[in-house]
Amino acid sequence: ASNTESEPVAEERSGSKMSGAATKRKRRVLLGCTGSVASIKVPQMCQGLLDRGLDVAVVCTQSAEHFLARADCSMPEGVTRVWRDSDEWSSWQARGDPVVHIDLRNWADLLLLAPLDANTLAKLSCGLCDNLLTCIARAWPVGDIGRPIIFALAMNSAMYQHPLTAKHVAVLKNTLGYVEVPVVAKTLMCGEVGAGAMAEPDTIVEAVMKALSSVSGGLNGVSFF
Repeated sequence: ASNTESEPVAEERSGSKMSGAATKRKRRVLLGCTGSVASIKVPQMCQGLLDRGLDVAVVCTQSAEHFLARADCSMPEGVTRVWRDSDEWSSWQARGDPVVHIDLRNWADLLLLAPLDANTLAKLSCGLCDNLLTCIARAWPVGDIGRPIIFALAMNSAMYQHPLTAKHVAVLKNTLGYVEVPVVAKTLMCGEVGAGAMAEPDTIVEAVMKALSSVSGGLNGVSFF
């Protein structure tokens, strides 16, 4: 299995034009994980997506890295790459160099935000983009039903029931067109019982497959990995 270390940006890039063979390629899912302990389930989600014949790359926030590292989470073999905030800056040294958040936006057919914590939820609903993942989301074409964004929240019950959470979720769904995979109620990592836990990985994978199956024609993305 591959670890969570990022590889250098590939030297050969295809640009924005796709070859005729591009229409036969696998669908591409960019999985963005944020600062929830549910990030330890990212490898399981990746495996589920890979088993369905999808190409998968991961973007993790610094907070997500905390949980992935301490849980010794190795990504399954087949995950294209794990991207971090530092990759955005290290890949750009001069004019004409890669702009990673734009390249990743172009590469992916679907953006999956799972787990999506309260902090990043608030950022996205307000349009903030202060890291690689939120820059990708901010640059994602709004209203493009051919390139969906799916999110699965994960947070403590008190945070989930906070009135701002419902407002933020409404912005994502009603203004930005994101698709929600609802939380579940269970005993949370903090020991409390209630709603706020991320949906099971299998449920999230099924939501991705449903979204992709409803998209007709026009595969997007460029090959640069």
